[in-house]
Amino acid sequence: MSKNDTYLQLQMVWPEQLLNAPPGARLPTGYTLRTYQPGDEPRFYEVMDLAGWPGWNDEKLQPWLARILPEGWFMAVHTRCNQIVATAMALHNYTNLHPFQGELGWLAGDPAHAGKGLGVAVSAAVTGRFIAAGYRHIHLYTEDFRLAALKTYLKLGYVPYLYTPEMPERWQVICAQLQWPFTPEVWRL
Repeated sequence: MSKNDTYLQLQMVWPEQLLNAPPGARLPTGYTLRTYQPGDEPRFYEVMDLAGWPGWNDEKLQPWLARILPEGWFMAVHTRCNQIVATAMALHNYTNLHPFQGELGWLAGDPAHAGKGLGVAVSAAVTGRFIAAGYRHIHLYTEDFRLAALKTYLKLGYVPYLYTPEMPERWQVICAQLQWPFTPEVWRL
């Protein structure tokens, strides 16, 4: 991709053959999983900032609230300090072309708790919520440099959506960085 090309986010989809097999949300000892509670916002903003998305506040959150499925905003909480350390949202993604799609959105984690599978747990909970609600099309957007998130999604079972000619090349680079098998022949084209 040249500097003049428009940057296109990576997309991943939940495979149709896994719609009857929602992933389990497992947390290590010392962490619990729950959905949003009023008052979670300040810590959510901190976690977003720590994860590389600064500037979250009530105004920035507002448009997303209407898209979150009921009981679809998940938080991993460190039990010792009762603090949110990872989060992800189950977002209804309505478009005229695709009126009933779910989007796993805004996965973020506190780097002080990295490597414990918390991103996998909240992402699995979001995916399971979509499946329980009857969604048949689940997807997500991300960037090439978010390697930890990409590995999380691949571990769960999401597959790359190769929607432009340069996507296989981009995914080949990512897979090499993650030491993950590069298998575009089984990915969604």
